[in-house]
Amino acid sequence: MTENIILSPIVISLFTLIISGFFVFFGGIFVAFVVGKIKSPRIRNLTDALITLGMVLPPTVMGFFLLVIFGPDSLPGKFFFRIFGFNPAFSAVAPIITAFFAAFPLMYRSLRAGFSQVDSCLIDAARVVGETETGILWKIIVPTCKNSVIAGISLAMMRALGEYGATAMFAGNIIGKTRTLPLAVYSAVMSGDFKVAGIYVLVILSFALISTLLVGRESYK
Repeated sequence: MTENIILSPIVISLFTLIISGFFVFFGGIFVAFVVGKIKSPRIRNLTDALITLGMVLPPTVMGFFLLVIFGPDSLPGKFFFRIFGFNPAFSAVAPIITAFFAAFPLMYRSLRAGFSQVDSCLIDAARVVGETETGILWKIIVPTCKNSVIAGISLAMMRALGEYGATAMFAGNIIGKTRTLPLAVYSAVMSGDFKVAGIYVLVILSFALISTLLVGRESYK
């Protein structure tokens, strides 16, 4: 029983990273590509600012917005309840939603910087030979910006793993359901169990080291 409780935050965090990472990866690529095609600099800059706002907002403010947006009385919350039969707030889905919104701005910002450096001549040449926009994205832009993609997803996933404040507000700290690693560290320290807290910290440090090594490796290529 005790072992299950100790392993539970690790399993929940890994599951959260896998699911949120999938949507962050593909969603980030798609949104960065679409925003890059906006002709008006003012609209493009405003869109950039709105999407990356989560990078500078306090986590508790993000948690507040998630509660307002996905709460039982909101339209998305009602829609979610109608489709899946439950509200996302304080459910097992809540850490995934929180991780997505915490990580997405980092992925998006990295991709926007990378996509803007792609040689427009390559894109024009692809269009001349009849390549579709989807083909241009996946065959030319993404492979050309491989370093930005890897760095972006590495930083984004580390941000998702380390999210605490928004998760605590929107998902709660429910054992075996929404308690992720950062919440588990806090709970273990508050209960005086520094040994268990140390285990969780080592797991987080391991992920952080892998993430920073990947970012550094791609940055100096």
